[in-house]
Amino acid sequence: MRGRKITSADVAARAGVSQSAVSRVFTPGASASPRTVQKVRKAAAELGYRPNVIARTMASGRSRIIGLVVAYLDNYFYPEALEKLSKLLQDRGYHVLLFMASQTAENVDDIVERILDHQVDGIVAASAGLGSELSARCRAAGVPVVLFNRSQDDPSLSAVTSDNVAGGRRVAEFLLAGGHGRIAYIAGWEGASTQRDREFGFLAGLARGGAALHSRAAGEFRLETARTAARVLFAGPDRPDAVFVANDHMAFGVMDVLRHELGLSVPGDVSVVGYDDVPPAAWPAYDLTTVRQAATRMVAETVAILIDQIEQACDEPRRIAISADLRVRGSARVPAGWSR
Repeated sequence: MRGRKITSADVAARAGVSQSAVSRVFTPGASASPRTVQKVRKAAAELGYRPNVIARTMASGRSRIIGLVVAYLDNYFYPEALEKLSKLLQDRGYHVLLFMASQTAENVDDIVERILDHQVDGIVAASAGLGSELSARCRAAGVPVVLFNRSQDDPSLSAVTSDNVAGGRRVAEFLLAGGHGRIAYIAGWEGASTQRDREFGFLAGLARGGAALHSRAAGEFRLETARTAARVLFAGPDRPDAVFVANDHMAFGVMDVLRHELGLSVPGDVSVVGYDDVPPAAWPAYDLTTVRQAATRMVAETVAILIDQIEQACDEPRRIAISADLRVRGSARVPAGWSR
């Protein structure tokens, strides 16, 4: 067979099975007996056969490709979550194509057009939003879209997030219980639903406890911008005694400024709380009190919705907000009755 392309017919002949049996072995979700799988894979390895994925998907009418739109990967939360998402989709027989968009969605139109050109079966938009016109275009093309860690007002879009409102409210309750009276907030990017909902819950929690926000600055979910925000907030004599930072990525920069530039003690002079519970939050260098996003559950719900819409033609939009717990560590004063 040297000099020519090995085919499924060659594998079938070597394994002593039908060509359709070879096809079933290499088709995700198709059934074949363990003995048949073993024989076919052994013959394929001996012959150096690789199935033609493109031909198979063209025959099935599905590409089994999911377009994944991501605005930025600086935040530790996204690489970890996207690894889980990619693996779970691969386990279901799908392949992932990653597309980078700007955080402000300036180039999302072009990116969605490119995604649709790849004949994807579905789209997951993580940390990036789609306008109503774009979502309508995807629906017209029969391509379901699920938003991950982001929501929009468009009622036709499915979305999976943590319960950001409840998480923000929990932070306010925690800081007030710790006796803080000058509580600040460093916001993320103003156009993000995660930012909006976390701040809404936080302010509602403060108001419920009879307190008001002492000061506020915008960090835009960017490390250096958050550092600048911290310098501004803590420059004067009436500095905050606690600060809630809209995600851990920014909180690390804020803590570095407080400790190493301004000489403040965390939590002796100021308590710091973040949101996400990314791996470095538990490192001794930060020991950050933070709201934990359940990435594994969020990924599982996202994939379940997407697969239902692709394989079961379930077009009913679903909105899921998964509860988020406060992880109490050493960056904030621990109120009486709260355990670490």
